[in-house]
Amino acid sequence: MNIPSNLKYTKDHEWVSIEGDIATVGITDFAQKELGDIVYVEVETLDQTLDKDEVFGTVEAVKTVSDLFLPLSGEIIEFNDDLERTPEEVNADPYGKGWMIKVKIANTAEIDELLSSDAYKQLIGA
Repeated sequence: MNIPSNLKYTKDHEWVSIEGDIATVGITDFAQKELGDIVYVEVETLDQTLDKDEVFGTVEAVKTVSDLFLPLSGEIIEFNDDLERTPEEVNADPYGKGWMIKVKIANTAEIDELLSSDAYKQLIGA
């Protein structure tokens, strides 16, 4: 199970990479394995400002559709357009080419509420 120590995580299995006031968000290796083959990623919240834990999109696998929850309040400033053509990148490279959105963070205090890699490993029993 790949759980990079330089990232933050949520109980909803999103990962977060933070550079200044911009957060890059995707789903974890654990989540993509649980979902199976991902066939579609939908984000209709581009350029919207959402609160932490609001649904920012969905990910569709062969057998299920799951909501994606925003880990930090802010404006969704970018969507990984490559996922429209190659959603399987989420399976192949969840922490790289499979990233989903970039968010301009509205409340940096929320960063402290995210899980460390060790806390996330405990959550999933890894």
